[in-house]
Amino acid sequence: MADTSTPLSDFVANFQIEQRPVRGRAVRMGAASISPILQRHDYPVNLARVLGEAVTLAALVGSSLKFEGRLLVQAEGDGPVKMLVGEYRSDGGVRGYARFDMEAWENLDRVNKGAAPHMPQLFGASGRLGLIIVQDNPAIQPYQGIVPLVKGTLAECAEDYFAQSEQVPTRIRLSLAEFERKGEPGVWVSGGMMVQRIADDEARGDTEEAWNEAQALFATITDQELADPDLPMDQLLYRLFHEQGVRMEPPTQLDDRCTCNEERLIATLQNISDDGLRDLVEDDGTLSIDCQFCGRHYTVPIEKVTGASN
Repeated sequence: MADTSTPLSDFVANFQIEQRPVRGRAVRMGAASISPILQRHDYPVNLARVLGEAVTLAALVGSSLKFEGRLLVQAEGDGPVKMLVGEYRSDGGVRGYARFDMEAWENLDRVNKGAAPHMPQLFGASGRLGLIIVQDNPAIQPYQGIVPLVKGTLAECAEDYFAQSEQVPTRIRLSLAEFERKGEPGVWVSGGMMVQRIADDEARGDTEEAWNEAQALFATITDQELADPDLPMDQLLYRLFHEQGVRMEPPTQLDDRCTCNEERLIATLQNISDDGLRDLVEDDGTLSIDCQFCGRHYTVPIEKVTGASN
């Protein structure tokens, strides 16, 4: 079991079930990471939950990267939600945003009477989930794996991704809750956990029995436990796997951090046609741009774009 110095929130960490061919990872996010992201955008509650799950999933999967880079969980389709992105970077920074049709969302909310929608309702018949790996080394092309968004939850669709693209038996749980304590501002808290079966080999032998045992214990996790800010993640792991023994490795801290800056923005604007730029120019000759992730506002003189490209 991990020592008591393990932080209560805003971290991701690997864990190992002792003497079992199963690897796992756990994440807990709160005031320093997922909460400011969701509060900044002020999405409808059920949409905020799905975006929070996407950012949590990105940290769960992305923290396994063995190189400098980032992992994006990107869902898109032709439903009320057009695109949703959660991003994890190897330095521990996370960010996310969603693009949606408010009128279509309100119609869906009325149909569901406020209940949480499933993935096909959110993203439509063409909905798809992509896990995109981008290395900081520009010489290496990004990798993308895609599965259709046909299951009820994002976690179930992510399990499909690992079964189809990675061919690794995987179980994933994601949970989000909003907490309000007297005299304190409200805070979003997310929790996530995944376990994966390690393949058979000569040393381990058949790993199926151990995997089935781990799955059965994993299935007992509740949404309340995963996103409980007063339940340390190492204690939850001990609650689940104490008979087998479980050890949490040193965590990676997570925080709400955007990578936008004016230099990158100008480089992006240079790829827009002259006609497209003219449509964006304000009366005073500047381009007024907001970052979709963090909401930061940029005012860029058109000369910085056209001059840099000449």
